[in-house]
Amino acid sequence: MAQRQATIASSSGLHARPAKLFVQAVQEQAVPVTIAVEGGPDLNAGSILSLMGLGASHGTVVTLKAEGDGADDALDQLVKLLETDLDAE
Repeated sequence: MAQRQATIASSSGLHARPAKLFVQAVQEQAVPVTIAVEGGPDLNAGSILSLMGLGASHGTVVTLKAEGDGADDALDQLVKLLETDLDAE
C-alpha cells in the first residue's frame, strides 16, 4: 500500500472550495484513496462529508493511502494539490 503525508496549505483548510477541488481530483484517480489525521481513522478521501468531518485546518498534516496500479502517481498528484494554497487561486 502506498502512503504519503501532506501538510494542508489552504488558509481555510479542507473546507469549501479546497475540499471540493480535492474531492474532484480524488474521484478522477483510478484507485481508491483514504485520508486521515494523526490518531484518526482512515476516511474515504473522495467524500466531501468525510473531508468536512476530518477537521483539517491550515497546517494540519494528513496521511493519504492508496493501493493498486497507479497508487504512487495518484498520491503524488494529490499531495501536490493539498500542499498548494487553493484559496489563493
